Amino acid sequence: MPKKTFTVALAGNPNSGKTTVFNNLTGARQKVGNWPGVTVEKKEGHLNHNGYDIVVVDLPGTYSLTPYSIEEIVARDFVLDEKPDVVVAIIDASNLERNLYLSTQIRELDTKVIFALNMIDVARENAIKINTNKLSELLAVPVVSLVGSRNEGTDRLLETIISIAESDKGIPDQSRRVSYGHEIEKAISELNAFIREKTGGNLPYNPRWTAVKLLEDDSVVKKRIMNRTGTHGGAILEKASGLRQELFGFFREEPEILMTDRRYGFIAGIIEEVQKTGRRDRRDISRRIDKILTNRILGIPIFILFMWGMFQITFTLGAYPMEWLDAGVWHLGQVASLLVPSGILHDLLVDGIISGIGGVVIFLPNIMILFLCIAIFEDTGYMARAAFLMDRVMHLIGLHGKSFIPMLMGFGCNVPAIMATRTLESQNDRILTILINPLMSCSARLPVYLLLAGTFFTESAGNVIFAMYFTGVILAILMGRLFKNIFFKGKSAPFVMELPPYRNPTVRNLLIHMWERSKFFLKKMGGIILAGSVIVWVLSSFPQGITSSTPETAGNRYEGSDNLEDSYIERMGKFLAPVFAPIGIDWRGSVAIITGLVAKELVVSTMGVIYAAEDEDETEALKTALTRSGMTRASALSFMVFVLIYMPCIATISTIRHETNSWKWTIFSIGYSTSLAWITAFVVYHGAKTIGI
Repeated sequence: MPKKTFTVALAGNPNSGKTTVFNNLTGARQKVGNWPGVTVEKKEGHLNHNGYDIVVVDLPGTYSLTPYSIEEIVARDFVLDEKPDVVVAIIDASNLERNLYLSTQIRELDTKVIFALNMIDVARENAIKINTNKLSELLAVPVVSLVGSRNEGTDRLLETIISIAESDKGIPDQSRRVSYGHEIEKAISELNAFIREKTGGNLPYNPRWTAVKLLEDDSVVKKRIMNRTGTHGGAILEKASGLRQELFGFFREEPEILMTDRRYGFIAGIIEEVQKTGRRDRRDISRRIDKILTNRILGIPIFILFMWGMFQITFTLGAYPMEWLDAGVWHLGQVASLLVPSGILHDLLVDGIISGIGGVVIFLPNIMILFLCIAIFEDTGYMARAAFLMDRVMHLIGLHGKSFIPMLMGFGCNVPAIMATRTLESQNDRILTILINPLMSCSARLPVYLLLAGTFFTESAGNVIFAMYFTGVILAILMGRLFKNIFFKGKSAPFVMELPPYRNPTVRNLLIHMWERSKFFLKKMGGIILAGSVIVWVLSSFPQGITSSTPETAGNRYEGSDNLEDSYIERMGKFLAPVFAPIGIDWRGSVAIITGLVAKELVVSTMGVIYAAEDEDETEALKTALTRSGMTRASALSFMVFVLIYMPCIATISTIRHETNSWKWTIFSIGYSTSLAWITAFVVYHGAKTIGI
């Protein structure tokens, strides 16, 4: 009876197009980028094909099966422990030598393997011709050519996966494996036999592969041996240590270095047989572009210019669809007012739900444009250059460019950005990056900037928004330096930044990225923002309630706010007022800030409910109410700065707790960010007043 259900693991280097192949196979959607470590957890997708139920696992990108980072450990552990039916090694055909290093290591495992040569089109553009039949013959592994970006070759890969999974064969002929030379092979054979003798052949891993890893002094495999072989573990490790010393005495070099050289020698021989190379246009073009974009003098100013342009486009271009949504929200409120009789249900629907959610959803076009710009930077390969450029700056705080990648991701959402710190090898670097990551302004804060900058700094709103994001980056660098000197003394782990060639992003991938991130924002509309809007409305309506709003009696938000007298929300706001008064924020603003602890989108939503305007232009009504309420340009700046810096939302706090595994660092993050927010807002508010802003 043929097997109808099986598991396939996709393994490969970062930037090999592995996640794109995953999307093509399963129809699943996942972030695709051009920097190291785009995936930090294994992702699963399911597909049914010709009666087969196939589980596809997208493993984190890794360069080797000798892991140094958390992502590499996740990838290897899955292959070793979960024992997938087939492992598909995704190989960047335009960079065959580097990619074959991991693939040859996978081949050494007792598992069925397929080599998928992705980006064949890029290889052709670079005048690289690969004889796939010869490659398959030399390595005794099925080879399939793909163009992942155009979904070419996916059906052929799927058929090969099914064929190999159902076949009794498929495990590579180990006679065609890497030969490490007489002395090392002798040591491998001796240790292999010793392991078999001590374990009785019951070790869950290939004994030869285990012997190779022990001779390479692989710390993870050493721990596994101790945990899984009982009393024999010590003897096995002692035997391996003795053989390592013998090899070092013979070669006067560490065995792992020798074995790496042998692998690359084996790969060089393979490439000589299967690859013919002419001109290298794509890499040459990339190098010429990089002479400008990564120039030591021009690089950072160009990066800042790009970021400035991104926020200008976000504000200017997004203004048009925002107006359309604005009108739509108003018409929805009018329809609701006509259909629902006056009373508490009417007020809840119009002043609570529609005003609350509508006040946030109108900013969706701006957020989508921001995400589109970020996706363009990622998919062209420029985001990796940004991390490279910031490497020198990050070294000032004891980190490196790889830490800047999660920080850049924080412009979208701090939760996945903090999870992305798993790509960092050093635990100290991880915690330090996590602590400063919430200072990177996420998309949930953008509606606050759009509202206040558009109200009080109309002519220079884009510049003000850019200044908020830039301030977050500067504060992250300053606080990182302070924390490094106090808590995390010592050198950072070394890192070499990979710069992939520039690529033309596909419209499909750009739209997928934009939609996936925007969808997360929209999901909040029907969840936490809906609940928050209702709660804020209840607190603002009771115990006295506010005047119901009908088409005949509709006022603006400011007039509605007068009816908050003695409501629960006013009591709470005025209780907090002494804390926020020194930084120019009134009791209404303090209430919005407190609700923002749940989710930053609730800041604007709360304002929408408190001011409860019913004007044809929702945004203009709220802007008018803000100016009438006594808020000034100085207090608006103070408010934006406070929202930028203060305590992260609940989801981010939960992620910090999970990723640091420490309440100490979680509470510290809450405390320092809120204190820093108040101090910075105080300085900004009084400084702005002093210079007459």
